[in-house]
Amino acid sequence: MVSEVMTLMAASGRTPRPGVIWTRPERAGRGPRPAHSRAEIAAAAVRIADADGLDAVSMRRVAAEVGAGTMSLYNYVPRKEDLHELMVDEVSTEYDLETPLTGDWAADVLGLAEQARDLMRRHPWLPRMADSTAYGFTPNALRYLERFLTALDPLDLPPGTKLELLAAVTNTVAGYVTNELAMAERARTLPWSEAEEQAVRGAYLGEQLGTGKFPRLAQTLAGAGAGVESVDYEAAFRRSLKRVLDSFALEAGGGQTSAT
Repeated sequence: MVSEVMTLMAASGRTPRPGVIWTRPERAGRGPRPAHSRAEIAAAAVRIADADGLDAVSMRRVAAEVGAGTMSLYNYVPRKEDLHELMVDEVSTEYDLETPLTGDWAADVLGLAEQARDLMRRHPWLPRMADSTAYGFTPNALRYLERFLTALDPLDLPPGTKLELLAAVTNTVAGYVTNELAMAERARTLPWSEAEEQAVRGAYLGEQLGTGKFPRLAQTLAGAGAGVESVDYEAAFRRSLKRVLDSFALEAGGGQTSAT
């Protein structure tokens, strides 16, 4: 199918080329008004991805969703990568970037991280985009980046280190949400309850620890004193982020943060 589309596009003079969709005008200065808009196309793609996953998003399906021909969609979105970029920009409008910052950089960053976590939960395909800088510079994503770096104004660190902090927070949030979504999907598809699953696995683990072959693991788990089922994941998320922020605060010579 890919080779067929490429052949058709080449024949029509629309062979994809490297470029940024935001530098292309959405419509020409002359001629009839386009039947569809980028916003309409992006919203359709997001609906498909939210319902059926990112792999379900194809040019053919999005075209059908908006009532366009598959090939005509390339007039609006030259490449599938451009479509993904439109999707990221569409959901990035959901950030609250208007509430005034507090001046406590760690608290402000934690607030942005929690927003990002909620956004990724609402759009489970979004963490897959977090490991690519290709989708981080859409107009609305740039507004988020500007807000994040503004929150870091009180932090005395070089610009490059601040970018590393941004990347560390983004990767921590994406990794945490990916695990959350995987656990939720696993629980949803189990033919028995999560409690039953944990009971069986807990019994097996107890037998293995009782052999004496894993003394450090046994000591650590005994010291933790809690099973998986009793973990406070909200608190664990905040602790994980605080450790990241503390490491950068120490590098800036400011000690630990007060973020909780």
